[in-house]
Amino acid sequence: MVVVTFRNRLNPGIDEQEYGQRVGKLFEIVSAMPGFRGIRSYAAEDGEQLSLIEFDSHESLGAWREQAEHRIAQELGKQRYYAEYHLQICELVRESHKEPA
Repeated sequence: MVVVTFRNRLNPGIDEQEYGQRVGKLFEIVSAMPGFRGIRSYAAEDGEQLSLIEFDSHESLGAWREQAEHRIAQELGKQRYYAEYHLQICELVRESHKEPA
């Protein structure tokens, strides 16, 4: 499994409705792609946002990275939406969990 961490801060004054619609559209696309496992997003009190995105493999992540709408969104993010961002690609080494009772 491959986990992507995407930390960001939005630029002040962006069109939040436009941004939200774009994020929603991207979620529809990635959700239908083979190898996508899920996404969880969190917001800190200081405005930083964190998304954890899981893929089955580097190949499935690569397909998402090159997807046309995602490429457009990447450029818009750099130019318009994000004051700053930090992206990490991590390979799962070990996993453990406990199921609810």
